[in-house]
Amino acid sequence: MAGPGLIFTGAAIGTSHLVQSTRAGAMFGVALLGVIVLSTLLKYPAYRFGVDYAHARGRSLLSGYRELGRWAVWLFLLAVIPLVPIVYAALGAATAGIFAAIFGPLLPLPVMASLVIALAAALLFAGGYRLLDRVNGVLLAFLVIATVATTVMVLPRVEWATLTDFGWTRQATALLFIVALAGFMPNPLDVSVALSLWKVEADRTLPEGAHPTLAEARSSFLWPYVMTTLMALCFCIMGAGVMHAQDITPLSDAPGFAGQLVDLYREALGPSAAALAAVAALSVMLTTVIAAIDAYARTLPAAIQVLRGTEQESGTRRQYALSTLALAGLSIVVLFTAMRAFTTFLDFVTSATFVVAPLLALLNYLVVTRCEMPEDARPSAAIKALSLTGVVVMGALAVMYFVLV
Repeated sequence: MAGPGLIFTGAAIGTSHLVQSTRAGAMFGVALLGVIVLSTLLKYPAYRFGVDYAHARGRSLLSGYRELGRWAVWLFLLAVIPLVPIVYAALGAATAGIFAAIFGPLLPLPVMASLVIALAAALLFAGGYRLLDRVNGVLLAFLVIATVATTVMVLPRVEWATLTDFGWTRQATALLFIVALAGFMPNPLDVSVALSLWKVEADRTLPEGAHPTLAEARSSFLWPYVMTTLMALCFCIMGAGVMHAQDITPLSDAPGFAGQLVDLYREALGPSAAALAAVAALSVMLTTVIAAIDAYARTLPAAIQVLRGTEQESGTRRQYALSTLALAGLSIVVLFTAMRAFTTFLDFVTSATFVVAPLLALLNYLVVTRCEMPEDARPSAAIKALSLTGVVVMGALAVMYFVLV
């Protein structure tokens, strides 16, 4: 499970942490730390159910949806697939923004973002993801160390009084940002399906007798998840300690905001360490793009196979390639036609993914409580209660979002 867990973590530290958590700190100080913790806590059961079901049945959550009924698979596809191109576009733009902050704006942002998406797809086709993932493990470790060090150094600058400032609860724009923050915190909830697909694939490559127990599988996902949450808190504190403390407003364009992010490291650690942190952040963002493309390119063919009722759940190589090309192509269209201000576009994308989150959380709950599974693999009463609480809270926030927009 180490592979899928690290992929999940790398994807999470991408847009939700580097961008949204930092913006949360810059705009509200540390007032939203509780929101970050609550979001990751309430979403945890839905992700873990993907691990549980894949471990117990050797199949992804999509098979569980099919057991609930074909309607569940179609509902998942209708809720998620239309959002995929805009998710790709947002991730590509964020990655291109960091590239521009390091090397300069060599090309217009939509062109650079399109090249990022094309590069990610090419690496997947060439089988280069495993190599990049190994290299990224080192860079991810450095980014974690640099971020923790920066967080410690900015702690004295943080206005801790903002921790008990709940004035944002009376501001419509702040409440809308809460939805945007929670949408990708720590990942879109549909990643639970990709997580189950990665888990099945990882288990398939293990030698006979080397498969982990259910407790080991849960633990190997829990610890990366905890680290993901702590990193989100660190980025929020960094934004609060540097940008909010100095009344620096987050810029709305991707290169501008990425430059501000690099400045956080530069101010705390110096130019040399900041340069390494920027390269590590670029690598993590590129891995996020690759992980997202791989996730949805696996999910769509797998859903088709499940709807057909075939024994082989994973799609063919040709289906994978066609899904990748189609979704990447649509995302490039989005980049050139729909994206204006980067942060506004990103808030729309993350909010849209959050609106469908209660539905996906409920589907995952139904899979592990109603579908065929060993009794010892089913969730405890406490996890079930936490899951249903998450469904209710996320549902209420989704309704609030539609009322406010």
